[in-house]
Parts: sequence; C-alpha cells; structure tokens
Amino acid sequence: MIFVLAYILVIFEEKLHIQKSKPVLLAAGLIWLVIAVAYQSHGLHHVTEQAIRHNFLEYAELFFFLLVAMTYINAMIERDVFDALRYWLVSKGFSYRQLFWVTGILAFFISPIADNLTTALIMCTVVMSVGNNQPKFVALSCINIVVAANAGGAFSPFGDITTLMVWQRGIIPFAGFFKLFIPSAISYIIPAMIMHAFTPAGKPDNQFLKTTKPAQIKRGGLVIVAFFILTIFTAISFHNFLELPPVIGMLTGLSYLKLYGFYLRKTYHHEIANIDVTPSSSKDTGGPFNVFSHIASSEWDTLFFFYGVILSVGGLGFIGYLSLTSEFIYGEFGATTANVLVGIISAIVDNIPVMFAILTMNPDMPETQWLLVTLTAGIGGSLLSIGSAAGVALMGQAKHSYTFFSHLKWSPAIALGYFASIYVHLLIN
Repeated sequence: MIFVLAYILVIFEEKLHIQKSKPVLLAAGLIWLVIAVAYQSHGLHHVTEQAIRHNFLEYAELFFFLLVAMTYINAMIERDVFDALRYWLVSKGFSYRQLFWVTGILAFFISPIADNLTTALIMCTVVMSVGNNQPKFVALSCINIVVAANAGGAFSPFGDITTLMVWQRGIIPFAGFFKLFIPSAISYIIPAMIMHAFTPAGKPDNQFLKTTKPAQIKRGGLVIVAFFILTIFTAISFHNFLELPPVIGMLTGLSYLKLYGFYLRKTYHHEIANIDVTPSSSKDTGGPFNVFSHIASSEWDTLFFFYGVILSVGGLGFIGYLSLTSEFIYGEFGATTANVLVGIISAIVDNIPVMFAILTMNPDMPETQWLLVTLTAGIGGSLLSIGSAAGVALMGQAKHSYTFFSHLKWSPAIALGYFASIYVHLLIN
C-alpha cells in the first residue's frame, strides 16, 4: 500500500509539481521500518540488516556509475560540444524531411553511449531551432526522437538504466547486448517510415542562424569526449577481463576527467595571456574548468529516485511479493508472453522498478528471454509519451507542439514497430 501510494504521486509528478524522488524516498524508509519492526519482534534483526545492506550495495553501484556518466555529459555540455553539433546540423540547410531522419538516426546512435534522455533533449533543441513555424514537424520529429533514443538505448549496456542493471548483474555479457541491434533498429525504422509520409515538405527558414553566433567547441571539449570513450572502455575491460564491477572502471575513468580538468585550470591564465582578446577575436577559452561543478549539476532528483525505487522494490521482494508475482506471471503465461507484457506495462509504469523487480524475481530464463525482456523494457516506453524519461522531458521542452495526445495518435505505428522487433528478435536470436 505504501509503495502504490508513493508511485501514484510519481505518476502525477507533472500535475502535482512534486519531484518524483520525494515520495519514493519516504516509501523506502517506511517499507523497511515496517519490515524491521516485524522482524525485530521475532528477534530476527540480523536478517533485515543483511537484506537492506544487499539492496543498498546494488544502489551504490548504480549511483556511482551514473554519477560518473552524468559528470562527463555535463562537462561536454559546458564545453559546448552539443551546441556545436546543433549549430552544425542547423547550418547544413536540411529540408524538414531530411532533418526528421538526421535527428532520428543521430538519436539512435548517440543514445547507446550517452543516455537516451540527454540525447533526446539535444536533438529536440535542433528541431525547435528550425521548426518554430511548423508545429506538425516539431511534433512528428519529437515522437521520432523519443522512439529512436529508446530504441538505441536498448542494445547497449550504457544506453538505458535497465540495460545497465542487467549488465551489472552479469546476466548478459557486454557483447551479448549487440544481438538486439537489428530488432532495436526495426522498432525505430517502421514507425519512422510511416511518419515520414506525413512530415511537411520544403525547407525551414533558418531564423536561428540569423540571430545566433556560430557555436564552437571550447578548449578541451574533444579531449573530454575521448576520455569519456576511454572511461567506457575501462569499465568494460574491468568487468570482462578482471571480473570487477563496472563501476570501479567508471570511477577510475572519472580520474581522467579530474586530472585533465586540473591541466585546463592550470593553463587557463597562460592561454588568456597569449591570445587576442579584442572584440574581433573568435577564440574562446571557455573559462577555468571545475569538475566538481559538473558533479554538482548532475540529475540528483533522478539519482535519489533510483534509491527510493531500488530500496522499495527490494523491500517488497524481501517480504515475498515478487516471488509470488513471478510464479504467477512467468508460471501461468510463460516467459515470452510475460516479457512482451513487461514492455506494455513499462509504457505506463517507469521501466526501472519493473526491471529491478524482474531482476529480484530472477526467473529461470535462457539468454534469449533475458534479451527479450531487455528489449521490451527499453522500447516499450515509446508506446506512450509518459512511458520514458525522454518523452516526459520533451513534453516539457516542446510543450505547445509535442503533447500526450499528439504522441498517442501515432501509438499504433509505434506498436507495429514494437511487435515487429519482438518477432525479428525471436527469429534471429
């Protein structure tokens, strides 16, 4: 009851203007309070202590992994890496239909490295920059970006929180996720091809270029991108070759950024003294770099939301609710039907608690079925605009053009891609 009440508040986050972390943080504390009191009365306090430590360790690994990734993304944003990408895309003079495909394809291929939320927001700014006079183009492009970002995140351990949790548990090896590349691509391409026919023809009038100065990557921006890729490689290597938790590799990778940040700060004043600082100068050093400012600007509400969800769901699993649910769903319906339903459920309920619940249930399934539930949990959120963080964020960013109902109109096309990707996965894997 505590968990359901908390999650109702999460679902109505936009209406109530309450951060989603607040109700689940309270729910986590209350759930374990109730459990501890019940077990304490039977002299079993050590049992609850071990259980909560196990759940907290799971969260700690996820927390530090995401914190490093968010810090790198924020550093790249501050160095104008994504602003330069946006300006380059707008300045190319693409037509509406070309831009529809370019932003979608980029979202599909960037989200496996950066998270799908950041990717969607960056691509949406491109669409908004050129499509202010075409609300239909903005709406279709936003739907396309959400579908593409969620699809791209499904075939990489770094693309979505659900895939990250599955990889960290060691259920699927790193290379195993790439078996989902073709099914993920199918889930994006089918609705995109249908929406393409309804995208406005012609070229946008680029008022954005007339009123905006050319964006350039600040000093060290591309080096930070290279260090982020190296950090990902370090995390993979630590896990695959040394059997260490991936988070250890990510934290090692954070040291690359911190040391490079030290170099940028030390050489900042030296560079200022050696450049032309007249108004005609186009060179921008970008100010002294401070890695801790990027850590501070991480998505703390999201990180604490994960804490509340993992501890709450962990509590429900400890009591026995999840094992009963697993026996019913996977026992009665079978793995394939159950995993397809998981994707549909994740369009309404956040896929993170759904996936963590499945990992806690740990049903006896072959790798093909674990890949299936990873795929459906990732792309199922595209069925509704509220089904993924990317969709919710874009509703706020393009609120006058992209709405719940504008997305719902295209849900049948997205569902066609959803079921086609499942069929292709079962066919080839």
